[in-house]
Amino acid sequence: MCILVLIANKPSLSLMTSISARRPRSNMNLAKNTNVGILIPNDFRCPISLELMKDPVTLPTGITYDRQSIERWLETGSRTCPVSNKVLDEYATDEDIIIPNHSIRRMIQDWCVANQSFGIERIPTPPIPITLAIAVEMLTKIASAARDQDRNRCGILVRNLVASTKKCERNKRYIEGAGADHVLATSFEVFAKDDSVVAEVESSKNVFFEEILSALTLVFPLDKEALRHIGSPESLDRIVSILKFGTIAGRLNAALVVKELVSSGKECLVGGTQGLVQALTKLIREPVSPQITKASLTGIYYMVSADEKLASEFAEMNLVSLLVEKLVDLDKSTCEKVLAVLDGIFGSETGREKGREHVLTIPVLVKKMFRVSAMATEFAVSALWRLCKALKEECLIEAVQVGAFQKLLLLLQVGCCEITKEKVSELLKLMNGYRELECIETMDFKGLKRSF
Repeated sequence: MCILVLIANKPSLSLMTSISARRPRSNMNLAKNTNVGILIPNDFRCPISLELMKDPVTLPTGITYDRQSIERWLETGSRTCPVSNKVLDEYATDEDIIIPNHSIRRMIQDWCVANQSFGIERIPTPPIPITLAIAVEMLTKIASAARDQDRNRCGILVRNLVASTKKCERNKRYIEGAGADHVLATSFEVFAKDDSVVAEVESSKNVFFEEILSALTLVFPLDKEALRHIGSPESLDRIVSILKFGTIAGRLNAALVVKELVSSGKECLVGGTQGLVQALTKLIREPVSPQITKASLTGIYYMVSADEKLASEFAEMNLVSLLVEKLVDLDKSTCEKVLAVLDGIFGSETGREKGREHVLTIPVLVKKMFRVSAMATEFAVSALWRLCKALKEECLIEAVQVGAFQKLLLLLQVGCCEITKEKVSELLKLMNGYRELECIETMDFKGLKRSF
């Protein structure tokens, strides 16, 4: 299939692009493999993108653009018409400047229908974007339903909000700008406090809270007030319940909220939540979906990196053994996160002890150097550095045996960040006295025996 570009003796904005499509089999009796160019009328193409307009809108200057293209133009701060260069009213809102052109849209749709036999798909009628006032009104109703403890009405309103947010990027911007994160987080906390006792099998009640979390994840990042409300003890208790017993979508959103909390420096809020460490560890031990696993690992990483006590708690849940065994065969993204978590856990004495006890810990860390990515290599080096620096001879001997010395030398040659370079240099100095030890094959770990 070929694409033809016909250049007329006109300015570049008059360029006519043709979409080639193969004629139906019944119309191909003149010549086999004949390609027919379908010209897009100039009036149907956006002057900015030069593509067929899906949602044509007209500026006060009379020039019609595709909504997505002109909105991006205005978002840059430009208050001029791209074609005419005329200045637009700087005090007018986007709703006043951007007027839907229904006539052109219907003409485009009719043209698409008329050319369906050539493979042209009909452009659907675009959703009507909400205004900032409508967004504020929607959120006001949600806040009112929360104050009245009207769970059913609040649930309906939240579902409508989610639907509007997903319709188009403009809706999402207005909903975010109207303070959706604060309203949703506050509503979640209000209803969570209403349930003084969270039963571990309240699946029906969890569905309602899952809907609020679903809406909340659409308006990340959360501001300080929203983080405070969603990070309250009552809210976190409900989030733990969803992590344990929620639907797949609910668990994912709950893990994403925990990730948002701890990545914002709120690990102190979640650290004392009963059952959270166990719930996150279970999601790693019994994977529900790759997305949930990755979100959980990221949340755990921020927790163990910031708090040694939390690192010890995760280590006591045998997370080190679990992650080391999973490391043998993981995709790049998950492998990076697992190595990051191990590095964080090894920051605690309990974590290092658990790492020393597992026969695969050091061999796998060494194996992952250069095997995954530069980031994975840096985390593997850091984890190895923590173990060898604290445990000395027993770890150093094993590291040299599985080829760590040669890999670390190579890493210095190919280059790495300054922090990693310092750790590599220190490791090489520590291992220098054990260089004469025989290096075993790092690929075969099944028969590996410690020499001490």
